[in-house]
Amino acid sequence: MNKKTDICQQLEKQIKELQDGNEGLKSKYLRALADYQNLEKRVISQREETAKYAAEKIIKELLAVLDTLKKADQHLNDSGLRLGVGDFLRVLIENGVKKIEVLHKKFDPNFMECVEIVENDKEDEVIEEIRAGYTLWDKIIRVAQVKVGKKKTQVKN
Repeated sequence: MNKKTDICQQLEKQIKELQDGNEGLKSKYLRALADYQNLEKRVISQREETAKYAAEKIIKELLAVLDTLKKADQHLNDSGLRLGVGDFLRVLIENGVKKIEVLHKKFDPNFMECVEIVENDKEDEVIEEIRAGYTLWDKIIRVAQVKVGKKKTQVKN
């Protein structure tokens, strides 16, 4: 009887070891599956990000062309050119390009580059936009060049 008890105890021990091993493998499998799913999500996100900003280089170059067309429109005052500029802007907007509004706003070096300081009644306010700034979706692709107001300093005698 003693021999049977020893065999039963050994079998129970082996069963326990197999169950523990099974739990360990299950845990590793679940961790590996979670890691793979996270990697898959990250890869999809990176692809979307790459596709979203793939046109950034060409859009930057097109913004220089837009600047030229806007200047020509100001000087020529041509309705056909104005329509073309409007279409150009519409296509940019449809593709995620947005103009950064700066006029009469407080100077923000994250969105603007000060090219001149002008004496004015309002401190650190944008007085004039020299060159428009733009974002592509949520990323700044070109900062605005602006003139910023500075209060006049009065000299005491």
